[in-house]
Amino acid sequence: MSFESNSLDIAPETKIERVLIVRLSAMGDVIHTLPAVYFLRQAFPQAFIGWLIEERWAELLCAPGSPRRGPRSSSRPLVDEVHTVNLKEWGKSLLSMSTLQHAAKVWNDVRDVRYDVAVDLQGAMRSALLARWSDARAVYGAAEPREAPSSLWYTRRVVARGRHVIEQNLSVAEALVGRRAAMTPKELPRDLASDIPKEPQAEERISRRLVELGVGEFAILNPGAGWGAKRWPAERYGEVARRLADQGVGSILNYGPGEEELVRAAESASGGTTRAMSCSVSELIALTRRARLFIGGDTGPLHLAAALRVPVVAIFGPTDPARNGPYGTRNIVLRSAESVTSHARRAAPDEGLLAIGSDAVVAAACELLRDALGG
Repeated sequence: MSFESNSLDIAPETKIERVLIVRLSAMGDVIHTLPAVYFLRQAFPQAFIGWLIEERWAELLCAPGSPRRGPRSSSRPLVDEVHTVNLKEWGKSLLSMSTLQHAAKVWNDVRDVRYDVAVDLQGAMRSALLARWSDARAVYGAAEPREAPSSLWYTRRVVARGRHVIEQNLSVAEALVGRRAAMTPKELPRDLASDIPKEPQAEERISRRLVELGVGEFAILNPGAGWGAKRWPAERYGEVARRLADQGVGSILNYGPGEEELVRAAESASGGTTRAMSCSVSELIALTRRARLFIGGDTGPLHLAAALRVPVVAIFGPTDPARNGPYGTRNIVLRSAESVTSHARRAAPDEGLLAIGSDAVVAAACELLRDALGG
């Protein structure tokens, strides 16, 4: 990665020794934050960098069973400490002694580090408040965050640049550093994939499961997504799996909690040519590292595949691929002109998404597979 020394509107902080990143969730958003933190790590190689994150996503930063503070390693490669919160569970018993003790411990741990700067890369009220409560002497965030009142808690408001959310996150980090990060998709550092943790036990479990299933080279098919409007029909994933099998490419259907019905529909439509696999976060990382291709919609596993440099066929509906699409890997994005950009969490499938047929997805998959073989 190269740097440019263009001036910025906000003067950089002086003597930065401890930086707190606040990005609580979810999978794709955490992954979209990694390049900005990588840039901060390169700019301040001796700095202590901590990250405040929801417990369920901590495996994206630190492998299970590994120390969450101390010297960096392959199990916690990017940050020096991982601080976790469990806001949803805490909210269920806000005044219980257990919740209060847990929250107090987390907050004492954060404040004990004495962070110089907190950087809120979520832009929500809760993340902005947590960044301010860290007692950092400066709190950075976007001037126009996702939840507008959040900016009231920032001491440094940065006008975010760029179309893609990765670029917007980088621009906030640039204001802290005081220079531009020249990072196009092609320039996105290849060793960024090494900043995603490896858990040896998860690697072994996935290798064993693939052998048991008799799977060699494979594509990951991911029928789930955050809400219904983003979900391409599960049966079409089954059709894609069947047609890939005809060409000698196996497939794995990845699914998470609550997506069992989707995966059953896809399996049925595949005629027995694909296998379903539910994974922990660390297991999904291990599985994705081994895949030749990823096919899915705008969802966390797709962005994980992109970060790991796995070629991606992205099937987009209401969300904008220019802002949320695969970044830094070979990809083909399929989106109908009928789709209108919206983040409304509708249950019904987007009409434009339904206009994308399995023929187009299979053709895109075959093109990427041919490119990988140099053919």
